[in-house]
Amino acid sequence: MLSLVTIFGLLGNITTGLVYLAPVKTFWHIVQRGSTEEFESLPYVVKLLNGYMWVYYGVVKPNSILVATVNGFGAVLELVYVIIFLIFAPPRARAITAVLFGVLDVVLPIAAVLITQLSCNREMQITIAGFLSLLFSVLTYGSPLSIMKTVVRTKSVDYMPFLLSFILFINGLTWTVYAVLTRDWFIGIPNGSGFVLGTAQLVLYAMYWKPEKSKRTSPDDGCQTENLIAHSAPLLDKNESRAEA
Repeated sequence: MLSLVTIFGLLGNITTGLVYLAPVKTFWHIVQRGSTEEFESLPYVVKLLNGYMWVYYGVVKPNSILVATVNGFGAVLELVYVIIFLIFAPPRARAITAVLFGVLDVVLPIAAVLITQLSCNREMQITIAGFLSLLFSVLTYGSPLSIMKTVVRTKSVDYMPFLLSFILFINGLTWTVYAVLTRDWFIGIPNGSGFVLGTAQLVLYAMYWKPEKSKRTSPDDGCQTENLIAHSAPLLDKNESRAEA
């Protein structure tokens, strides 16, 4: 019989996989248009780094293979997103993305792995990898606050799709329960924060949802999906301004 830890770990893998897959529509839009338009690459570069760190954490910590597998899947997807951005971005954005990718997704993770492997014991490796994973996760979980602010200001949920808010809520809840069962606070703290923010998003949705079909639609509806998944406040501001223009 499967243990509760395994069950919640598998559920966490499924919901996290859905979160990683959500920007596919946005990047299909980029490929079709042959341009990244006003999209930002930083959210994907950072999420790729975050995926690397969670994979490393899942590898060095015993019995954490479920953490490593789903984030390995996510890292591959984020790498594809970054490559697409490098192909279709204008020259200046491509150069900036290349520098960010080189520093954050090549130099930093390699340095972190080499330094911890060569100079730290296993317990310290787990601590450092867990702390870095926690840090990057908290930073990415914080940005949906800007989306919630937009909902309150506009009194509309047009920029906060219910399905994505619900998936993020379930994802945070699942991994929080997993963290409690395994007593892993490196997983629990960022996902607990995500669960609280997800709950707040659903409350706002209940407050501001209107039965009438939204009239504010644009070809860039995928951007709104991306705002929740990529957790990028600057990206939201640009897309919001463009949608309201």
